[in-house]
Amino acid sequence: MAASDLVETSRHGEVMHLVMGSAPANALGLTLVEALEAALDAFEMSDARTLVVSSTISGFFAAGADLKYISTLDTSQFEHYRDALRSPLERIASCGRPSIAAIDGFALGGGLELAMACTLRMATPDSRLGLPEVKLGLIPGAGGTQRLPRLVGAGRALDLMLSGCEINGRRALAIGLVSEVTEDDVVSRALDYAARLAAAPLAAMAAIMRCVEAAFTTPERGMELEGQAVARLFAAGHADDGIAAFLDRLGGAAA
Repeated sequence: MAASDLVETSRHGEVMHLVMGSAPANALGLTLVEALEAALDAFEMSDARTLVVSSTISGFFAAGADLKYISTLDTSQFEHYRDALRSPLERIASCGRPSIAAIDGFALGGGLELAMACTLRMATPDSRLGLPEVKLGLIPGAGGTQRLPRLVGAGRALDLMLSGCEINGRRALAIGLVSEVTEDDVVSRALDYAARLAAAPLAAMAAIMRCVEAAFTTPERGMELEGQAVARLFAAGHADDGIAAFLDRLGGAAA
C-alpha cells in the first residue's frame, strides 16, 4: 500500500481530520511515518484551525514502533528511524493550532507518544495506553520521557515508564493523561470538540499553548538526552533479546 493510502485526510468545516489506516495495528514504520508527514503538509498548507488524529483500525490507535523493521537496523539506521518518527510528532506539537488525539483501543509506545504530541487526548474507557519500551531494553524515544511527566507528574510518569504497564482510559483520565473519556463514539466527540475550539481566535489559542508550554522546563535538552540514550541502548544491543522475544510471541500468536 502506498504511503498516501495509509493516512486519509478530510475536512469538516474548520477541522482537519487525519485518519491512520495501516493494518493490522498502525505500527509506526517508515511508510506510515511518511504518510503522516504528507498529511501534515496538507494540514499546514490549509486554513484549518484545529486537527483531529484517529484510526480506522479496530482496537488500535497506534501500536508503536515497527519492531520487525527495527530488528533489521544497525545503529545509524536506527538513529535515522528515530529522527523520522520524531518529525511528524514535533510538527503536531509545534504547529500553533489545537490538536486532539481520538483514542479507541491500544495507544502504546510510539502510538502514545503520537497522542501526547497532540494538545488534548480523548479516549474510550477500555482503551489501553502505555509506554512498554523498558521491556524491550529501550526507553521512549519520540518525546515520551519529556511529555509524559508534564502531563501526569514525575512520579506517575516514572511508574508507567519503569514498569512498562498499560492503563485503561478511566485510569488515564484520573491521572491526567487524557482530558476526557467517553462511552460514545470518541472520534465524533473529538471532531465536535475541535469544531468548538475552532470558533475561538486562533492567535489567542496559539498564545495560550505557547504560554502553557513555557510554564514547564524547556524540553530541548531533555529531547537531546532522550535521543542519545535510546540510540546508545540500541547500539549496545540492549534491545536485541527483548525485540526477538516479542517477535517470537507475535509469531506464535499468529500461528
